[in-house]
Amino acid sequence: MSWPYPKIVAHRGGGALAPENTLGAIRLGASMGFKGVEFDVMLAGDGTPVLIHDETVERTTDGRGAVPEMSYAELSLLRIGKNERIPKFADAGRLCRELGIWANVEIKPAEGHERATGLAVAPLARALWRGAALPPVLSSFAVAALEAALEAAPELPRGYLVDKVPADWRQTMQRLGCVALHCNYQSLTADLAREIHAAGYAILLWTVNDPAEARRMRAMGADCLVTDALDLIGPDFR
Repeated sequence: MSWPYPKIVAHRGGGALAPENTLGAIRLGASMGFKGVEFDVMLAGDGTPVLIHDETVERTTDGRGAVPEMSYAELSLLRIGKNERIPKFADAGRLCRELGIWANVEIKPAEGHERATGLAVAPLARALWRGAALPPVLSSFAVAALEAALEAAPELPRGYLVDKVPADWRQTMQRLGCVALHCNYQSLTADLAREIHAAGYAILLWTVNDPAEARRMRAMGADCLVTDALDLIGPDFR
């Protein structure tokens, strides 16, 4: 397939230059000219989709606890850095629309909540981006979450997210109706890139932070690179 989305995407909103998965990170990425951001969405204990990567809050906030055991009201009180809070997915989506930037929405379910997270995130994404020129791509490592997203909002594009590319990637992507394979850049070879493109899928790579590697991946056929190094691999990187 052709890749109609941005070719360089800011990881978790602002890469390494801002607190991850925050509205401030998204604003920073946009202010640096990035036309696409990636972020993670998990369900709080009350079912509210929120932006966070880990199942616990210790690494990124000043609090303690497990995300699926805390309500959004509890999560919203925690501080990230000096001025940031854990945002709702709805607020992040509205901000992306306001700023005119595309989003790779990673469905990041807590263990045991894969289907519920896909069923919640996909229709909300559809509503948030209704009428947008470029819909978000919903990606996930969790096949059950992608199955649920396909069921809940089949018209939204999906990406199959993997570390090492499994032998059955074609069958899985066909079953899930995916448009792209999202894989660790260290797993991509020239032969594999040709196979993926020949099968009709695009290639998104994470997380490429070295300009020389970025150029090598581009030459190998990558359609999109996700980066933390926003100052080294900018939105117009060649």
